[in-house]
Amino acid sequence: MTKKTMLAAVALTLVAPAAASAQTVTSTLQGLFDITKSNIAATAEMLDDEMYAFRPTDEVRSTAELLAHIANAQYAFCSAAAGESSPSSENFEETRTTKAAIIEALESAFAYCDGVFSRTNDAGLSRAVSLFGAPNTVGGVLAFNAAHNYEHYGNLVT
Repeated sequence: MTKKTMLAAVALTLVAPAAASAQTVTSTLQGLFDITKSNIAATAEMLDDEMYAFRPTDEVRSTAELLAHIANAQYAFCSAAAGESSPSSENFEETRTTKAAIIEALESAFAYCDGVFSRTNDAGLSRAVSLFGAPNTVGGVLAFNAAHNYEHYGNLVT
């Protein structure tokens, strides 16, 4: 190993922990959200109209209803995290039935959550909020949203 290569390796080793420590809890939560957002949006785009009507059994939501539910949930979770009323009063499961309309709802809902993340920092994550009538924290609500998205992405995959 040359002297320059060894110096570069040592410098990188010393800088890596500092870069990792710059990661915030908020950015970690947003990273989890971003993965689910990307996966769900890509799924919504790739499915054809026939798959939007697919319902594995009579007892569960169709693909379209599931994607619309995810859009609804973004507004519910992110407005709770923001401590504000949802900017959407539309129930997408009842009003959006076509691929284009559901994708539009998802894009709008994900953009709303992106805005909430942009106004959130680590200091505010422990702020008390209410979610579905129960006490929670901003961080808890944002984590729950990512978990909810992962759950339903799993439904979509199957």
